[in-house]
Amino acid sequence: MDTVLIPPRVTDHSSPFDLDDDASYQRWRAWKLAQRPARAEDLVVDVADPRDLTAAEHAALVDRIQRANMALYRSPVTAEDKDLPRALGAQLGLLRLDANWLADEDGISSIAVSDRSDDRGGFIPYTDRAIRWHTDGYYHPEGRRIRGMILHCVRPAARGGVNGLLDHELAYIALRDAAPAHVRALMQADAMTIPARADDDGVARAAQSGPVFAVDADGSLHMRYTARTRSIEWKADAATRAAVAALEALLAGSPWILRTRLEPGMGLVGHNVLHDRSGFEDDPARPRLLYRARFLDRVALPAAPPWR
Repeated sequence: MDTVLIPPRVTDHSSPFDLDDDASYQRWRAWKLAQRPARAEDLVVDVADPRDLTAAEHAALVDRIQRANMALYRSPVTAEDKDLPRALGAQLGLLRLDANWLADEDGISSIAVSDRSDDRGGFIPYTDRAIRWHTDGYYHPEGRRIRGMILHCVRPAARGGVNGLLDHELAYIALRDAAPAHVRALMQADAMTIPARADDDGVARAAQSGPVFAVDADGSLHMRYTARTRSIEWKADAATRAAVAALEALLAGSPWILRTRLEPGMGLVGHNVLHDRSGFEDDPARPRLLYRARFLDRVALPAAPPWR
């Protein structure tokens, strides 16, 4: 199948994410709020086969991702096919898989409850416990930012396992509208530090400091965040503390949060938006199984932003 090429960079240097460019911000903000989905159902696109999208299905997914940074697809494909997220991603310009150390050998992670006797045991995605708000790969260095993701459901839990979703650009709007100083604090290069992780061989991952909000070379907004209170260090200044408190309050009850439970054949595809997961109960005969693919790419969108 044909691969969608990444569009060229926009050459207009105005940016809605420049705190000194209020005109661009207001134009983009008006468009963004007018286009935002009111319900999770507004993100859903029915597709016959995610591995081989029709032109109309592809266009519908791109439309939702352009407006909301994410889309939900619903399909009759419920087989345990590890190639599905890879094939779907390639059609949307997601090509560079992030093969993290807990992923399977093909770079796709099988998200299921895992016994503590293996490397995955005890890591929260591989338990039935709730996962707090985060973006994927928040512990990665700048050169490995996770920009795209796919979460495909093969089998849901018997009960629970609901995902909360929040477009990170809406989080940016809420914080900037409340106080531009919040955004400025969260854009500091040392706003959030993830301490080093050690294993039996020594340091498995070096400490990673970086901003919460950053602007990529193509002008798009990237967010790096976790609501965890352990294994994280926030910059110890008043501005950062105030910004983090404002973000926590937003995630505790924003009307812009969408909630959905992925059913067999359904999936989430798009950029690295904020998400959480409620705890769940498994059916031992049919345990919960999702495939997760994380990419260094963004979805290939039309070159000209529609808000300009």
